[in-house]
Amino acid sequence: MMNKIGCLIELEALLENILKKKSERAMLKFKILYFAYLYENLSVSMIIEKLGIKKTNFALMTKQLEKEGLLTISKSKMDKRCHVLTLTVEGMNTLYNYVSSISNVVGPVSEENFKNAKQLCEFLNKLV
Repeated sequence: MMNKIGCLIELEALLENILKKKSERAMLKFKILYFAYLYENLSVSMIIEKLGIKKTNFALMTKQLEKEGLLTISKSKMDKRCHVLTLTVEGMNTLYNYVSSISNVVGPVSEENFKNAKQLCEFLNKLV
């Protein structure tokens, strides 16, 4: 059991080191942009839960991202009590540039490694 948990801890630390650019704040910015892209119809509160951050940090960052023109915050069409995030064109471009820069650092990934990483993401998403 310790090996499995240890592997997850090591994985998290390695991913954070690979993905960090300038600061933790910059990392949070790109995490929010990515989750807004990935879960476009998911409520803000569910994105906060998936990110595992405090509401206040999330609110401050999303207000800043909205001010920068990278995303919009609006009421959900499905449930007017909820808010959703939508990336703007500039937000998509910013996210794409960041992902491209990470791809350059990581280099090519085999189809098998990608499949394994995707399965791990699916497993971890079920736990969150």
